[in-house]
Amino acid sequence: MSALEYHVLLALASGPLHGYAVKDAIVHESSGALVPRAGSLYRVLARLLTAGLVREATPADAPAHPGLARRYYALTARGRAALGEEARRLMQTALVAEKRLGIARSRS
Repeated sequence: MSALEYHVLLALASGPLHGYAVKDAIVHESSGALVPRAGSLYRVLARLLTAGLVREATPADAPAHPGLARRYYALTARGRAALGEEARRLMQTALVAEKRLGIARSRS
């Protein structure tokens, strides 16, 4: 799973979002390390839709938007499971790197 795919799923973990809100969440959650361009973001969303990890959604509390209707996206159960698996894989990878580098991890 690419970093952008992971962050899209992560952004959707708290509920349905429209594309621009997904982008904003990714920028915020990655501390600016990822700033997806619209074309890249929508290609990833299309792949995740095709893979069954994301679905189109219409939240009941979605505000009206002037102009074109916004498309909202939400995690599927399969997407939530894939996100969890990837998070565990990343944590394990980080532990291996810390061990190799001799970095002591403090447990709070």
